Amino acid sequence: MFFGRRDAAVSWIVVFLGNPGARYENTRHNAGFMTADAVEKDFKTKISRVKFSSLTSVTTLCGQRVFLMKPQTYMNLSGGALRQAMHFYRVPLSKVIVVSDDVAMPAGKLRIRRSGSAGGHNGLKDIIGKCGGEGFPRIKIGVGSPPREGNDMADWVLSKLSGDEKKLITDAAERAVKALAMIISDGIDTAMGEYN
Repeated sequence: MFFGRRDAAVSWIVVFLGNPGARYENTRHNAGFMTADAVEKDFKTKISRVKFSSLTSVTTLCGQRVFLMKPQTYMNLSGGALRQAMHFYRVPLSKVIVVSDDVAMPAGKLRIRRSGSAGGHNGLKDIIGKCGGEGFPRIKIGVGSPPREGNDMADWVLSKLSGDEKKLITDAAERAVKALAMIISDGIDTAMGEYN
């Protein structure tokens, strides 16, 4: 067990990637934040305490104390906020779960990975660069790729979801909550077998 300071010890950190502010609500890049919203509803917690440049909550999931965080630093600087939390709670990278969007998968598809490269995702790239490498589990939510070759990727991920896309990604966020719980309770191999 890893011991925090004044807060109760936590065994896991879950980071939901997105961009803060009304401008970015219901955009593809905020699939992680959409999953945080589903966690709040399903586990009756509020991710609202400001700590480590993030909105946070400490809650119990599947019998384990978990630190939930939505970095408010913007996507590309998420690693600094996570590094502070890891240091404070003494949680190793292998016990950090990152939830993010993925343009390489169709909208609504879910994939769990034990580790891996950033795959062009700047939030993951910042975490890998600042937090000690690629060895952290991640849950990826497909948001689809631009409809035409040559479309600007930044414009695509920051654009608003259509009604159909929003439903697909909201449904995927609900499944991601169950996948997250399964990683914590039964291990990543079981979760990968169930959801990939």
